Formats: sequence, C-alpha cells, structure tokens
Amino acid sequence: MSERPIDLHFWPTPNGWKITIMLEECGLPYRVIPVNIGKGDQFKPEFLAIAPNNRMPAIVDPDGPGGEPISVFESGAILMYLGRKTGKFYPQDERGRVAVEEWLMWQMSGFGPMLGQTHHFRIYAPEKIDYAIERYTKEANRLYGVLNRRLEGRDYICGDYTIADMACIGWAKLWERQGQDIAQFPNVKAWIDRMLARPAVQRGFAVNKEDRTNAAVTDPNARAVLFGQTAR
Repeated sequence: MSERPIDLHFWPTPNGWKITIMLEECGLPYRVIPVNIGKGDQFKPEFLAIAPNNRMPAIVDPDGPGGEPISVFESGAILMYLGRKTGKFYPQDERGRVAVEEWLMWQMSGFGPMLGQTHHFRIYAPEKIDYAIERYTKEANRLYGVLNRRLEGRDYICGDYTIADMACIGWAKLWERQGQDIAQFPNVKAWIDRMLARPAVQRGFAVNKEDRTNAAVTDPNARAVLFGQTAR
C-alpha cells in the first residue's frame, strides 16, 4: 500500500523551504496547505492546534509511529523526525548524529534568528535604526565566517549531505539581503552553488514560489500581523 501524503503547513520562507527540500530529497508524498503569514493564517485555531507557537512550518503525518497520525512543529524537529522516519540525511551512528545536531542547533539558535533580524532591520523596519542594522549585519558576517571555516575541505557541513545543509541553505542564499559580500566566504559560496545545483533543492524552493512577496514592506496590515503580536 502506498504511503499517504504528509500534510505540510507552509509558506515560502527560509524555514518553510527546509521542509520542502527534505520532502523532495526523500521522495515522500506531501500536500501543501498554505499558511499566509501576512494575513494571519498562523493564528487560526486549527493551525494553533498543531503549532502552538503560531509559526509555520508544521506537518501532520498520517502514518506516524504505530500507524497513528502525528503532528510536528518547529522546522528542526520536523527535519529530525523525517530523518528518523526515512533513515535518510540524518546519520544513525552516534558521532555522526551528534555532529549534525550540533550544526542544526547552530542554525536554529543563531544563523536563522540572527539573519532574520538582519532582514528585519535592513528591509522591513519602518524606520532605519543604524545601530540595529550595524549590530545584526556584523553578527551575520561573524556567522558566515563560522560557516566558511566549517566548510574548509568539506563539500557539505558535516561531510556528507544532511539535514544541517537543508536547514541553512534557505538563509544563506539570501546573503545579499543581509549586506554580505559572499566573495569574503569562498567555501560558503562554493557550498551554496553546490546546494542550488541539486534538483530536489530546486524543487523545494519552487513550491508555491508565487506566494513569496515583500508585501510586509509596504502593507501596514501585513506588517502588524507579522511584527506586532503580543501574548494577548
């Protein structure tokens, strides 16, 4: 019996791309359920039931452990789940797995959030705050330096191609928006080129690409939804 498709709650952003790339690389069937983050779909009760942090992506796998459905939120957790489910791109030996998890956590805690703040203050902020732009642009530069050193003598972040690479590429390919000169980081540039040449990566980036706009830059309603939320 063929595997039932995974429901992917998705919007075309660096975090969303992690999962489309992984699903494409694994050849898993999936169904995209758009979560329009500029219109507030992430706050709908049916989405919050599976993603309580009101952030996409999230998945629902109808063929979860024991044959029962399972929902997973947080992009890093989804990548690890899919890696365990398929046995692909996530080493089974402990040393290899630790290395992948180190770099996945590096992306989740640093590379993604810091580059996201760089995007925000350079592109989306309604007023340009020089201190914030300088602060995050420099931190982005530091992180690219970390990645460049890691890639010295390696084709991929952990040697073999893994979920750590999938987690980072959606952010790294936007280096121009982060005020970076990729020529400073030749190992990163070669890795980006290598990643973007992979057919499954290309397919992952193409999913619902027509939905990707910069409406938040000019639309005050989208700006309020994306950047103006509190606990209430």
